[in-house]
Amino acid sequence: MYHPLKIGTRESQLAVWQATFVKELLKENGIDSELIFIKSEGDIDLKTPLYEMGVQGIFTKTLDAALLNNKIDIAVHSMKDVPTQLANGIIQAAVLKRGNYKDILVKREKSDMNVDKLLTSHISRLTIATSSIRRKAQWLHRFPNHTIENLRGNVNTRLKKLEESNWHGAIFAAAGLERIHLLPENTIDLDWMLPAPSQGAIVVVCRQEDNETKEKCLLLNDEVTALCTKIEKDFLRTLLGGCSTPISALAEIEKDELFFRGNILSLDGRQKKEIEKILPVDLAENIGKDAALELLQKGGQEIADSFRYATK
Repeated sequence: MYHPLKIGTRESQLAVWQATFVKELLKENGIDSELIFIKSEGDIDLKTPLYEMGVQGIFTKTLDAALLNNKIDIAVHSMKDVPTQLANGIIQAAVLKRGNYKDILVKREKSDMNVDKLLTSHISRLTIATSSIRRKAQWLHRFPNHTIENLRGNVNTRLKKLEESNWHGAIFAAAGLERIHLLPENTIDLDWMLPAPSQGAIVVVCRQEDNETKEKCLLLNDEVTALCTKIEKDFLRTLLGGCSTPISALAEIEKDELFFRGNILSLDGRQKKEIEKILPVDLAENIGKDAALELLQKGGQEIADSFRYATK
């Protein structure tokens, strides 16, 4: 007897949007599905900074358990939240075409300060909010006089907290705000900030032995995004990093060439090592790992060791 695919999702507005988007894509391919809502540990604890929770895949492990227990058939995630090593028995079934990968600064509407102007000053002392250790490190590298405050919660909660605060602004992923139509007008594109590996991409995972579901999901796979995010995740994995480490990477394809940029920073943002590579697409599959190894040899190892010991 035929049953619709059960799509596991967190309950946040963004997570539901992503799962609904997958549901619609499946329907376009003649595949029926339904949403199954599951609360994650990352949604329950909204006070502890993510990097202090000490758990890989804080937003994915509850869905992983539901998947392995056959309560759902597929799970949908923001790919940047997925650990570099998937749980045993779970595989990547599809990566959707990438959205906006950029980080943006949302300015507090009630602030009477000219934040744009102050960001061009080396002596400004702004207070910026984010729970991301990667964003914090890159921001402090560029603005060492600024103060970073912790900001947790789903997109809606964080926007509300920003307006109720005395902060000058908060850093968000552009894709999340765009997808649920909450992008404020008072934003600044952070073109200088390198994104988290696979930021802006959505991934669908399923059980390894479920060949029928894998074949269905493969219809949604975007090969360009899958390659670029694989390279970025390889870079992260080789540097022994996770979503709570100050490591960034971006792979882009133009015509027949792949452009890769990656960096690693110390927790306080004072130290930074970066790398760039350009090579033909057909030779680029292993560039993430190769770039990470080269970066480690050129000073990145010392930085990697410093934050590894600091988080023990």
